[in-house]
Amino acid sequence: MEIKKYGLPVLIFGLGLGLSFFSCQHEPFTIDGDITPIDTTGNNNPTDTTGNNPTDTMATGTPCDPDVVYFELEVLPILRSNCAKSGCHDENSAQKGVILTSYESVMATGEITPFNLSRSDLYEVITENDPDKRMPQAPNPPLSSSQVSLVAEWILQGAKNESCDPGAGGCDTTAVSYVSDIRPILESNCLGCHQGPNPVGGFVLEAYDNVVAKINEGRFYGALAWETGFVPMPYGAAEPLPDCDLLMIRAWINAGAPEN
Repeated sequence: MEIKKYGLPVLIFGLGLGLSFFSCQHEPFTIDGDITPIDTTGNNNPTDTTGNNPTDTMATGTPCDPDVVYFELEVLPILRSNCAKSGCHDENSAQKGVILTSYESVMATGEITPFNLSRSDLYEVITENDPDKRMPQAPNPPLSSSQVSLVAEWILQGAKNESCDPGAGGCDTTAVSYVSDIRPILESNCLGCHQGPNPVGGFVLEAYDNVVAKINEGRFYGALAWETGFVPMPYGAAEPLPDCDLLMIRAWINAGAPEN
């Protein structure tokens, strides 16, 4: 009688315990293949997953005009990566009273005259030939010609703070190229800190091989996507890279990070 009384509940309990055990066993999925990401913050090693990443959907924001230079999207990343660093022009250092971390601070302290390059100090220092006066200061490399052109065009267009959604209308991730798509993202957002003789944190992204090495270590995508356990990059940014940039980076990595 005791067996009949308790047998069925015991059987149900055992079955449920077994199912719960098997349901918790799974292989972690990582965007960087089988590499377990290295924790760069001192916390437990995070898993570089794609669960919280943006999806490739049609956006409803304002499309970007290819003839307009957008400050937040194109100019600020250059200034933040190359100029608004510790010891230079972030809020704490503010060399010569210049802070280049936001549109408001750039316009208030960068001595920019809309529509006029010759009366804009910011443009003059990034095109200065004297290495002792040029910004970024040596031994940091100067801005590239394309970066200087973007800053110049932005000033000539009135130094406005217009905005757009780079993913409006969708984000094409079918044939992402390192040279055409990934490298420009890194140049604007990362290389100011992660190249040259003294890269921040010893973290080098100067060449293709450097980037692939960090991907294989699991230290690349998680930081850019602001995943838990990673130091959010770009450093000092108010938000992660645009969704479309992250989608392209993720698609490129999942395709094997080709040097295309």
